[in-house]
Amino acid sequence: MGKKINPLGFRLGGENQKHRSLWFAQPKNYSIGLQEDEKIRDCIKNYVQKNRRISSGFEGIAHIEIQKKIDLIQVIIYIGFPNLLIEGRTRGIEELQINVQKGFNSVNRRLNIAITRVAKPYGQPNILAEYIALQLKNRVSFRKAMKKAIELTEQADTKGIQVQIAGRIDGKEIARVEWIREGRVPLQTIRAKIDHCSYTVRTIYGVLGIKIWIFVDEQ
Repeated sequence: MGKKINPLGFRLGGENQKHRSLWFAQPKNYSIGLQEDEKIRDCIKNYVQKNRRISSGFEGIAHIEIQKKIDLIQVIIYIGFPNLLIEGRTRGIEELQINVQKGFNSVNRRLNIAITRVAKPYGQPNILAEYIALQLKNRVSFRKAMKKAIELTEQADTKGIQVQIAGRIDGKEIARVEWIREGRVPLQTIRAKIDHCSYTVRTIYGVLGIKIWIFVDEQ
């Protein structure tokens, strides 16, 4: 059986996983709402990438939740480390709101952005994937980067982690897939709470894909 299903979508509707976009729309308007969500997420990530040189470290965005009401769009950014958005708390959030509003072009609805700090950032797959991506860009060995990421997850009390990198690893002519697992990662058990992310990183040899599965808890 091929592992072609997203672990987050596989567990939707149960107690383990909930939607990260909460809104309702008519079937004919669904695609428009989906494109709006993508625009909002892209605007936020682009803004943080442009301004992260001023702040220390990397982006540290775990995930972004979007809740839409009739006259309000509520965006909650789950963030791992105090970067530009938290350092310049009010000013940074105001600038971000103005930026997203310009790119979003919504006249009838207000946009409200809130920031929530994640208690254990190294238990978030997006933050770990970004850490591995930075290591690969700095010419660190991929095995060393994966092992270091697994060591960092031990601080977050996770039950298991699997890290996979695919592409022209170390600049080899033939693309391949390398992976490493620590602990238990039961992907076919719906009771298991699995956090997952896919991340792409551009290196001098081409694009590499990083996938991370984290076994958080079991019901």
